[in-house]
Amino acid sequence: MEMTEMTGVSLKRGSLAVEDNDSLTPAEEAKRQKVSEGWLTKGQDGIDNNSPPSCENVPGLPEVVSAGKRKKHSDAPLPEEEEEEEDGLSEEGEEEGEAESFADMMKHGLTELDVGITKFVSSHQGFSGILKERYSDFVVHEIGKDGRISHLNDLSIPVDEEDPSEDVFTVLTAEEKQRLEELQLFKNKETSVAIEVVEDTKEKRTVIHQAIKSLFPGLETKTEDREGKKYIVAYHAAGKKALANPRKHSWPKSRGSYCHFVLYKENKDTMDAINVLSKYLRVKPNIFSYMGTKDKRAITVQEIAVLKITAQRLAHLNKCLMNFKLGNFSYQKNPLKLGELQGNHFTVVLRNITGTDDQVEQAMNSLKEIGFINYYGMQRFGTTAVPTYQVGRAILQNSWAEVMDLILKPRSGAEKGYLVKCREEWAKTKDPAAALRKLPVKRCVEGQLLRGLSKYGMKNIVSAFGIIPRNNRLMYIHSYQSYVWNNMVSKRIEEYGLTPVPGDLVLKGATATYIEEEDVNNYSIHDVVMPLPGFDVIYPKHKISDSYREMLTADNLDIDNMRHKIRDYSLSGAYRKIIIRPQNVSWEVVAYDDPKIPLFNTDVDNLEGKPPPVFASEGKYRALKMDFSLPPSTYATMAIREVLKMDTSIKNQTQLNTTWLR
Repeated sequence: MEMTEMTGVSLKRGSLAVEDNDSLTPAEEAKRQKVSEGWLTKGQDGIDNNSPPSCENVPGLPEVVSAGKRKKHSDAPLPEEEEEEEDGLSEEGEEEGEAESFADMMKHGLTELDVGITKFVSSHQGFSGILKERYSDFVVHEIGKDGRISHLNDLSIPVDEEDPSEDVFTVLTAEEKQRLEELQLFKNKETSVAIEVVEDTKEKRTVIHQAIKSLFPGLETKTEDREGKKYIVAYHAAGKKALANPRKHSWPKSRGSYCHFVLYKENKDTMDAINVLSKYLRVKPNIFSYMGTKDKRAITVQEIAVLKITAQRLAHLNKCLMNFKLGNFSYQKNPLKLGELQGNHFTVVLRNITGTDDQVEQAMNSLKEIGFINYYGMQRFGTTAVPTYQVGRAILQNSWAEVMDLILKPRSGAEKGYLVKCREEWAKTKDPAAALRKLPVKRCVEGQLLRGLSKYGMKNIVSAFGIIPRNNRLMYIHSYQSYVWNNMVSKRIEEYGLTPVPGDLVLKGATATYIEEEDVNNYSIHDVVMPLPGFDVIYPKHKISDSYREMLTADNLDIDNMRHKIRDYSLSGAYRKIIIRPQNVSWEVVAYDDPKIPLFNTDVDNLEGKPPPVFASEGKYRALKMDFSLPPSTYATMAIREVLKMDTSIKNQTQLNTTWLR
């Protein structure tokens, strides 16, 4: 096996956007045990595709939304995280005007070199290709804990005699539904809503009762006679807590409490999708569960479970939602858990490739037989002039004034006008309330921190910072761990190449052990792991151990004491394989003329009976269609980087005259 250094690339690239293979949820990461292919954890797998949500996040990049239960763990008290307030702006409104400033902004962004991504494992010559020219060129299918790849291939509803008739979806008028929703959500002062039963029959009354109870969880109904007319009266059964829990007594005991289904979505991340579903179903998002999150700029297929919502109601959403499809329904006793998946299967199209058939063959054979360096991808480190790992380092140093400054200070590169004004106001006055008034988007990390500073004061930055959701706070320090790991693995490969050496680490079960000289021949490079720094890991017994110590010492951190006085920020560490070999690798080069045509069928195309695309032997353009499976918490973009031999940073893409926003 040969190892090559990354060199400058002068080929013109296309609209590369990033997709992470379900990196760890920080909340789950804290509990990790060091065993799995990617993060080598005990199967905790969730979101971590970018930095915490910032007002300057770039469209097309994965959007980070904290998920799961938020817990407060610290030796020093942290404030309760507050509900994020509505800012009155739509997604579309927030993104308006970003396209024209994008290239300028990214001139000041990071390159792979900045975050330690410098090596390749293969010796083939790189070539150019356009990744994610269309989001439909990137398809992700979840691999469940049983090893099966999730597909949407059945829209039928399980037969259940307990289900009400389809009439429940049509018996109420739009005005009646509006009044019931306002009652359900306590949006008016009414304590009940009365619906007159026209064409009164017992069957009609039954359908109305069923419609209200199934479509508006938390409402009870009764029949009343008023002046000779029949009315169905809806009212709250259990006060304001009624919306939180689906009705217990209306769910058949013989049926599993959870409806599992396959969710097909386009250009929407998992948490956004669940928020949309919960809005249409009029339930809280926390009754949904899933094994891992999927990014926005892709077509993704994954399993979701929801508590006590019927397949009938879920299937009805297919009639009113765009870019979503729900199917493969079944009732189960248990929800899904983060990290239960085995990984993800990717189908990726690289359009307009320049490589010869021979180059492609060499590149893909190398990916199949050797694999790629398991670097943390660029999305781990944010997209602006202030990398997230710098904030993480300041947190670990307990330098809270620097944490505040790094998040709020003015920075190079074009930003939206209101954010520039907010930062200028902060730099000029150091008045959080005044700076916050310049910021219409309050949900971003800058807005949350400013609200915290307004509430707790400038002398209590720790509590102010604690207003930011826990998952997003932890992403900063995990970004620093990833930064260290990338740099160390590059040094390890530079020093010792792609063969195991005495002093390297391998896992035996969940325990890391050293490779002894007499055992070197019993291992391959695919067995070798390296630690993310923390208080519960060991380091290699060779030169790279000194490199870890030198790097942390240079950052004013003590490698022998990675505990923080705030327990949330104590790093236990973990182990991560240095080389990943994808499974189920296949590829083909196809010719095409129209850059807008799809080059393969999706699950929905197959359900609709669309014939697969037919390719000519020659065409204006050539594309590489590749399929591969990856374990959790590995980055598909790092596999693609190995094939193309290119820098995957947004900065490099824009410098190479690319167009991201189409």
